[in-house]
Amino acid sequence: MFRKLLPAVILIAATPAAAGTQTLPHDLSVWGMFTQADWVVKLVMVGLVLASVATWTVLIAKHLELARQRKSAEVFRDTLADAGSLAQLDAASAAHPIVREARAEIAQSADALADAEGLKERLVSRLDRYEAKVARKMTQGVTILGTIGATAPFVGLFGTVWGIMNSFIGIAESQTTNLAVVAPGIAEALLATALGLVAAIPAVVIYNHFARVIAAHRAVVADSAAALLRIVSRDLSRGTLPAVEG
Repeated sequence: MFRKLLPAVILIAATPAAAGTQTLPHDLSVWGMFTQADWVVKLVMVGLVLASVATWTVLIAKHLELARQRKSAEVFRDTLADAGSLAQLDAASAAHPIVREARAEIAQSADALADAEGLKERLVSRLDRYEAKVARKMTQGVTILGTIGATAPFVGLFGTVWGIMNSFIGIAESQTTNLAVVAPGIAEALLATALGLVAAIPAVVIYNHFARVIAAHRAVVADSAAALLRIVSRDLSRGTLPAVEG
């Protein structure tokens, strides 16, 4: 009896291995898993790759822009700190937007220059608005990094959940618990999670870096505004401001 049952037992034992070998994909590389993934998981992966490309593009472009602006702002701040009056500013400094803002307010207050405190308050208000405008301009393109850093892990998680769901559907349809049936789908799902982290982690780090750089740049602009207010205050005390504007 045992000799009769032995071939059947061997056949049953060998069947799962053979089935697992047939269901294994030929290519388990990253590209192979991508090409074999469900279309929803593919969309998730493509979106995360594009988000990662956008992150590094913003890093390069914004770094060059802020480095150039920071150097120019520091030179201008030092020029204002050394100037004793508006008349001592050179042509380049006098054409700076913050100086034009101050001159515009002085021109609009030409008939109220006797009220020195009122003029100073109006200058402070105008220069504060200028500083806020500069800050908004500096943050352009940076906010997308915060969005990517906050959402990319969840997008990758969505791809993972979708891929694992398809794997369980495959288990139900094949009516087998053979790991070879579900392993490719699970691997594709985990690849989506990995891409989400690859997109999110650099985005968060770069966003925090730019936040510090922009804060430092804004401090330089604030120092320039304060130096300009001191110059105007000196001219008001000397009574030379109307002559300068004239």
